[in-house]
Amino acid sequence: MSSTDGAGEQLAFIRETVRRSRPRAARGTELAAELPVARVLVDKGVLSLDQYFDYAVPAAMAEDARPGVRVRVRFGARVGASGRREGGALHDGYVVERLASSDYAGPLAPLARVVSPERVLTPALLRLCRAVADRYAGTLADVLQLAVPPRHARAESEPSPAPLPPPPAPEPGSWARYPQGPAFLGSLAAGHAPRAVWTALPGPDWPQEIARAVAAALAGGRGALAVLPDGRAVARVDAALTALLGPGRHTVLAADAGPEERYRHWLAVSRGSVRAVIGTRAAVFAPVRDLGLLAVWSDGDSSHSDPNAPHPHVREVALLRAADEGAGVLLGGLSTTVEAAQLVATGWARPLTADRETVRALAPRIRTVTDHDQARDAAAQAARLPSVAWETARDALTRGPVLIQVPRRGYLPRLACGRCRTPARCRRCAGPLEAGGADTPPQCAWCGTPETDWHCVECGSFRMRAQVVGARRTAEELGKAFPRVPVRTSGRDAVLATVPGTPSLVIATPGAEPLAEGGYAAALLLDGWALLNRPDLRAGEEALRRWLTAAALVRPAGAGGTVVVVAEPTARPVQALVRWDPAGHAATELDERAELHFPPVSRMASVTGAPQAVADLLGLLRLPEGADVLGPVPVPAGRGEELERALIRVAPGRGAALATALKAAQIARMALRTGEQVRIRVDPPDIG
Repeated sequence: MSSTDGAGEQLAFIRETVRRSRPRAARGTELAAELPVARVLVDKGVLSLDQYFDYAVPAAMAEDARPGVRVRVRFGARVGASGRREGGALHDGYVVERLASSDYAGPLAPLARVVSPERVLTPALLRLCRAVADRYAGTLADVLQLAVPPRHARAESEPSPAPLPPPPAPEPGSWARYPQGPAFLGSLAAGHAPRAVWTALPGPDWPQEIARAVAAALAGGRGALAVLPDGRAVARVDAALTALLGPGRHTVLAADAGPEERYRHWLAVSRGSVRAVIGTRAAVFAPVRDLGLLAVWSDGDSSHSDPNAPHPHVREVALLRAADEGAGVLLGGLSTTVEAAQLVATGWARPLTADRETVRALAPRIRTVTDHDQARDAAAQAARLPSVAWETARDALTRGPVLIQVPRRGYLPRLACGRCRTPARCRRCAGPLEAGGADTPPQCAWCGTPETDWHCVECGSFRMRAQVVGARRTAEELGKAFPRVPVRTSGRDAVLATVPGTPSLVIATPGAEPLAEGGYAAALLLDGWALLNRPDLRAGEEALRRWLTAAALVRPAGAGGTVVVVAEPTARPVQALVRWDPAGHAATELDERAELHFPPVSRMASVTGAPQAVADLLGLLRLPEGADVLGPVPVPAGRGEELERALIRVAPGRGAALATALKAAQIARMALRTGEQVRIRVDPPDIG
């Protein structure tokens, strides 16, 4: 090699090094002297664009364009004849980091402007959002829309209050009713990170117990976050925290506060002025500093599953965050989910429960009535109530209000044994069977396999039946049965927070039961099969959760509190209600799902869309080894649409690989422009 050739190569290397270390931008734009490249997350929730993009940092923005701030950038610009980037639409984004050079060989477009110098995207929040996007096969931009509230300049311009010193460790209070309760609070106050699945006792004390757990974390010098399913629960914990710690030590993040006020509270948390947060679903992303406790109340409530892409569940986000930030976890509720039971079974969390004597002393008396008894009951023909329920209500109305829980209309039935009512399931994949047409046999709702020779695995019967559908009791009918008693309703149109302790009938749909002063004298849980026979794997678990929520509002048995449930007494959820044993019910459900390879023992995803679109995606999908594809089968759709759904099931430990494969297949479909969109949902809450 000649010296001339060597000099030429060396000169080319120097030029390339200079070109990469100093990004090119628009002519006349002076770049920042240090770290002239900003790596930006552009707010475009498109799977194929789920990556960072490099932009040049003008010198005028060098101070403000710090990691975590909001910026405006031009996206989609082209390199013109002059060698500069031109055009492109303006988009919001976040600066992720500042770099000395870029891997991109071409000229970089400069940042259009820094929207605000407020750092809203912390490294911990960025890691959490990335983990959530990867788990649910979504985009980082979509998760950030759930995690970071919209900006309000007036709220940003106001200073946040100075942080208060840690409070003293709280007394155990009603936590003393749980053998491990004081030790749990003590561990939090010592700055440790205990993890517990808490089965709360019936009664009105759980908001105070959440407040004491939050106070214990604050006393240990760390932050705390409690996520609740609705505004009514948030209000109760807010009142309990204010009574325990006084104002100024916590803030509320809930949608009903209004966008500007919510952003003001969020900024106080981000700036470190407040170390404790309570709120609804989106609050799980609140940027609490040095997080020591993550509490989730009633993790089985459907409100904890976000309806927006990529549909994360609060419980799973909390577990991801706790693992990343070393925080303690308190999964609590009157009932226990199968996912929580799995955490206990694997040793990841410890059970936090009261002994049986304490439970029996605080729980109401549970009585059962079958709907067969109701059909044969002459008194029920006029009052629309079985005699046992009618007599219980009549007696209780002399002592206080009576709660009547009525399932919402619109539940679809699934098939069950006509003799013992064991749910009918597919012999191929164990999915639920649903009725076919007049001349067609039942078929599986998961894999679509027709079942021509079904028999019950429990009693051997060959007869099937469709279970009760919807609510059959109304406020007007009950008003006729008790003509001189006030009747109040609480449901979708108007949800009552509280009712007086005077005699009245309170008719509520599940989840809308108001508190009664001094507790209800009795509760009637009607049409139990409308809950038990929903076409859902979680039907029994959800029915028990809703029954326990209503029954917990009733006075203890020692004070005359009685609950009447109209459902088959031998059904497992009914037996769990009678024994007040939600943890035992969840453990049994977990064992059955393990045998059948159902979630949460396995991981599952649903793929829903037009038949051809679903077929296209399944054809592009490169599934992990051992994956099962169930279906596709038709699903109900409105406006004349034809939709199909396929379920994909993988073994434990393969969930991340499944999410990656689904995301890659979606990107491939977008690149091929293969037609209609397909909706993907990892860990779907309603798999049938």
